Amino acid sequence: MLSSLAAGFALGLSLIVAIGAQNLFVLRQGVRREHVAAVAIVCAASDAALIAVGVAGLGAALQAVPWLVDVVRWAGAAFLLAYALLAARRAWRPTGATFAGATDAAGATDPASTRDEVASAPPHATVTRPRLAPVLLTCLALTWLNPHVYLDTVFLLGSIASTHGDLRWVFAFGAMTASATWFFSLAYGARYLGRWLSTPRAWRVLDGLIAVVMAGLAVSLVLPH
Repeated sequence: MLSSLAAGFALGLSLIVAIGAQNLFVLRQGVRREHVAAVAIVCAASDAALIAVGVAGLGAALQAVPWLVDVVRWAGAAFLLAYALLAARRAWRPTGATFAGATDAAGATDPASTRDEVASAPPHATVTRPRLAPVLLTCLALTWLNPHVYLDTVFLLGSIASTHGDLRWVFAFGAMTASATWFFSLAYGARYLGRWLSTPRAWRVLDGLIAVVMAGLAVSLVLPH
C-alpha cells in the first residue's frame, strides 16, 4: 500500500511541477495575495476530479472520441492567446491593478517606498482588487481547457494506476496528495517573492514573461504533434 501511495505521489508531482499556464497563474495570485486559498483549492480539486476520472476508466472513453481532445486543444489555445494579450497589455500599459500588485507584494516591508510608488502612478490609475468570480473562472479555464491535463492526468495517470490492481485508488490518492501539496505550496510560498516584486516595473517584467510563455504555449497546442 505504501509503495502504491509513494508511486502515485511521485508521478503526480513530476507531472505537475512544470512551467505552465496554470502554475504561472497560481504563482501570480500568490505573489499578489489575492484569493490565494480559493485558487489553490480550485486547482487541487480539479486535479483530484481529473485523476478520479482517469482511474475510473473514463479516460478510455475519451480516447475513443479523439475529436473531443482536438476541440479542447483549439479552445485552450484561443484562451491562452487571449490571456497572453491581456498580460502583454498590462506590461505595456500598467493599470491600477499593477500598482496594487506592487503594494501587496511589498507588504509591510517598506511602506514609505510603497506609498511613493503608488503616488507616482498615472492619475487615471485606480487601485482595485479583482472579484473572486472572474479569478476562479480564469483558474478553471486554464485548468480544464488544457489538453495536456487530459493526456497526462486522465490518460497517463489512469493507465498507470490500473497496473496497481486493487490498490489503484491508493495510487490515485497519492497523486491527489501531490497535487494539493504542490498548489498550496506554490500559492502560499509565492508571497516570499514579494521583495523582488515590490515595484510596478518588476510587475511589468513579470507580466511580460507571462505573456511570452502563454503565447508560446498557445502556439505549441496548435502545432502538428
